[in-house]
Amino acid sequence: MATTTVAVNQKMWGGGKSPFNIEYGKVMMWYFLMSDAFTFGAFLISYGTIRFSSNGWPDPNEVFQSFPGLGSGLPLMFVSLMTFILIVSSVTMVLAVHAGHNMDKNGVVKNLILTIVFGAAFLGCQAWEWTHLHHEGAWWGANPFLNADGTASSTNFTNYFFTITGFHGFHVLSGVVINIVMLIMTLTDTFEKRGHYLMIEKAGLYWHFVDLVWVFVFTCFYLI
Repeated sequence: MATTTVAVNQKMWGGGKSPFNIEYGKVMMWYFLMSDAFTFGAFLISYGTIRFSSNGWPDPNEVFQSFPGLGSGLPLMFVSLMTFILIVSSVTMVLAVHAGHNMDKNGVVKNLILTIVFGAAFLGCQAWEWTHLHHEGAWWGANPFLNADGTASSTNFTNYFFTITGFHGFHVLSGVVINIVMLIMTLTDTFEKRGHYLMIEKAGLYWHFVDLVWVFVFTCFYLI
């Protein structure tokens, strides 16, 4: 019966592989990412609802204008650097997956190390930003920034900012840990013995998802 089904599928799709013949672990990763996307979506929709139903909101150019070592007066420069770092890490992750497809162990190792370094750099940047804002008096339940029109601002801004960016930062940290595990498995020839690098591809799906979510977080908090 199974053989007949496969034959029918191959006939329907011109003798090629059925689109439903996907590795189990990859399907489960997609299910997880879909559920995680709903969680982030709920956070961002809630934020947008409060943001646009409020009479005033802090100006991101005034809140995020500091750069370590250069002082203030540089609106959105530091977060632009953070975004660039995360984008580059996505490129190195693509190269790691590509190397895995070609059974290129050295290429996988090199690009995983770069991805880990860039991910750690992003986390370091976020830690600095949080520390700087905290020193300015911003935290959950505390908002020292005025609205763009000069009126007093509620704590909704800081509550949402630290919750959503913290949730995303936790995902980046998880991705770095996963990539470290992938690197160890690569160095110990685990994937060479299996004859494939499918685990690298699954880790890549997660990392690209984290990068994509940052685009929405960046837009909501830093640009609008």
